[in-house]
Amino acid sequence: MRLMGLDIGDKTIGVALSDPLGWTAQGLTTLRRGEEVVEDITRLRGLISDYQVEEVVVGLPKNMDGSLGPQAQKVLEFVSLLRETLPQPIHLWDERLSTVAAERVLLDADLSRRRRKQVIDKMAAVMILQGFLDSRGR
Repeated sequence: MRLMGLDIGDKTIGVALSDPLGWTAQGLTTLRRGEEVVEDITRLRGLISDYQVEEVVVGLPKNMDGSLGPQAQKVLEFVSLLRETLPQPIHLWDERLSTVAAERVLLDADLSRRRRKQVIDKMAAVMILQGFLDSRGR
């Protein structure tokens, strides 16, 4: 069962995929957001079809106190549109600190600032998806 993880931002969408057994997450790509949300959804639908994704996990950026801020509201609106167009189940995953964890991994890998900027969203999507996969395995 292949799953897709998404880290949805204002400018980019980080995309990760699980292996076919649903055990590990790997970064796939970072999509530049289009002018219209419909463009983003069309590109995601293409990836979902190409990789035969059965479920989608979307990171929900909660505040540290668990409340939902403006960015979380944007993600929820995006997820609402995704649910209208995709037959696959869509799960929300608390992504608090996923970008911080991704940045730490990239720093440990000694990547340049420029290279980190290129892959941070994809890496955050990996952290989101791997967290979800690990929780299922328990």
